[in-house]
Amino acid sequence: MKSLVKLIAIAFLFTGCKKVIQLDLTNNADKLVIEGNITNQAGPYFVKITKSVNFNQTNTYPPVTNAFVVITDNTNLRDTLTYAGNGNYKTNKLIGVEGRTYTLTVTAEGKNYSAKSTMPAFISLDSLRLSYSIANGKERVNVIPRYADPSVLGNSYRFIQKINNKLDETYYVFNDNLNNGLPNQRPLRSSDPDLELLKGDQVQVEMQCISPDTYAYFYSLGQQSGGGFRGGSAPANPPNNIIGDALGIFSAHTSQIKTVRIP
Repeated sequence: MKSLVKLIAIAFLFTGCKKVIQLDLTNNADKLVIEGNITNQAGPYFVKITKSVNFNQTNTYPPVTNAFVVITDNTNLRDTLTYAGNGNYKTNKLIGVEGRTYTLTVTAEGKNYSAKSTMPAFISLDSLRLSYSIANGKERVNVIPRYADPSVLGNSYRFIQKINNKLDETYYVFNDNLNNGLPNQRPLRSSDPDLELLKGDQVQVEMQCISPDTYAYFYSLGQQSGGGFRGGSAPANPPNNIIGDALGIFSAHTSQIKTVRIP
């Protein structure tokens, strides 16, 4: 009898508190995802083109294999990209140079897409410094990229961290709105609470000098996903520089890599 009374009470509680919660998740199915990068390092460079899927589907993004992809720069160099498999199109003669503006055009499935990006000036990553702190009674180690931000306002950066060749799935993007012209003091703190640097770990950091469009794109992705990424398209559409209602980003940026080992 007591058990029956408890069941009736529980049923009444859930009936009385019933509330419909609707999640506003953008349906991105059947949109193109265009991800292209031009760097100051030697080519070839790649543009990856896939199709997005619904948020509730598995992270399998069908490659687009029959696109016509061209990149030009402001010196009138034109490069028609070659399909290299798995949705990737590679350049044949393009050169990544600071200050040049690159224009991407894509024709796929009867639609036209375009994007433009100017490669920022190179800013040197001087070294990687280790920062020690106490969190939950344990010593934590983080890496601080050492570089001097120029006195001219408007610089943006992206950092990609690998620990023992494993990617740290965090969007690290900085700008100089609060520390213009000053040496960087911001550490790379992972969004993964279980990720910590241990003695003997080797950490590789890539520093990219990126455009404001690229900063806005990755900053928005980081906000939506709590700082980390899991691959593929996001459930909402972050701002990008692609004209034609496609997802993704076309980025011309500088790139440099340094490594450090945790003593």
